[in-house]
Amino acid sequence: MLELVPAKSILARNKDPRWFGIDYQMNLYRGCCHGCIYCDSRSECYGIEEFDRVRGKKNALALLEEELRHKRKTGVAATGAMSDPYNPYESEAELTRGGLKLLDQYGFGAAVATKSARITRDLDVLKRIQSHSPVLCKITVTTCDDELCRKLEPYPSVTSERMEAVRILSGAGIFTGLLLMPVLPFLEDSLDNLLGIVRLGAENGARFIYPAFGVTLRQNQREYFYDQLEKRFPGEDLARRYQEKYGSSYVCRARNAKILGEAFRRACRKEGILYSMTEIIKAYRAPYDPVQTSLF
Repeated sequence: MLELVPAKSILARNKDPRWFGIDYQMNLYRGCCHGCIYCDSRSECYGIEEFDRVRGKKNALALLEEELRHKRKTGVAATGAMSDPYNPYESEAELTRGGLKLLDQYGFGAAVATKSARITRDLDVLKRIQSHSPVLCKITVTTCDDELCRKLEPYPSVTSERMEAVRILSGAGIFTGLLLMPVLPFLEDSLDNLLGIVRLGAENGARFIYPAFGVTLRQNQREYFYDQLEKRFPGEDLARRYQEKYGSSYVCRARNAKILGEAFRRACRKEGILYSMTEIIKAYRAPYDPVQTSLF
């Protein structure tokens, strides 16, 4: 059964609208049980105790409705920044589905980030929202290999299942693409992996792929990550290799990041896939921009 914790609010103004043109953040859950070994949200600075345990926010939908009702300005509300909105509890709790329904009811757009194919369950609500406001679906994919995916991201849908979700959403006309982040040094920063993801994205109708060539490590998360590397990749000495190359650096850039980036962008252009944040925002919001609409 989903544990509920007290909450004062659900909706918060987004501090940096340059990030996918998002106006608000909508957090209905606390914590995440997908078990991704690199997750930055596990860091102490976020103040989430027992991060791997999912809890719902008490009276979340009532709080959200009250906040939406009193907003003077609508906009795009995002979910999935600190915890995956399609965790296993969502199948019964339906906080995410309920939140999307309220966004539709009050004329807001939606931006959803997830690693779960469960998102396709809410295709009907996403289509209703898209009839009046922007909708953006971001599916995180970091490797082409389902076996490697299970080691790095043990509990969400594997890559092949996520790509199928992209195919379903895109096929229904929802603006859908990939978050290619993080790209883990020594494990995922190969040309074959990156170009394979671009190929899979193109085959399944991804409109965009937004990358981050590396991983961020800080505070307790670094220790957790190194410990998991030793457990999941015994004999490969990955923790030592990270320590020798990056030391205590917060940003651990992928090896040959410049070369990888150039090859990635070239492949995206060939497939007609967007990769620039500015172009992604422009493309998914354009049909609702009165200036753009008036041109037609």
